Amino acid sequence: MNFPENLKYTKDHEWIHVDGTTGTVGITEYAQGELGDVVFVELPAVGKNLRQLESFGTIEAVKAVSDLFSPVTGTISAVNKGLAASPELVNKDPYGEGWMVKLTVTNPSELGGLLSAVAYKALVGK
Repeated sequence: MNFPENLKYTKDHEWIHVDGTTGTVGITEYAQGELGDVVFVELPAVGKNLRQLESFGTIEAVKAVSDLFSPVTGTISAVNKGLAASPELVNKDPYGEGWMVKLTVTNPSELGGLLSAVAYKALVGK
């Protein structure tokens, strides 16, 4: 199982990669494996403001439907439109083509409260 060191993680299994003020968000390899085959992803509109840990959408899989939570406070700047036609990208490439949203991070200090790869790995017992 892959736990990229350059990402920060939430206890709810989202990841974020920050480049400048832009954060790219998705769900972890562990989370997509637990969900099973992803069949639908509901994402917010560009421009939506989110607070840290606020739900920004849902992911539906064969086994369950789960909420998606923002790792940090910010404003949605892009959504992965490719997931509408190919939600299975979340299963195939959760840290690449399966990303979900990009947001402009408005409170970078919140990143310090997220989990490192080592801490997230310990959380999921891998």
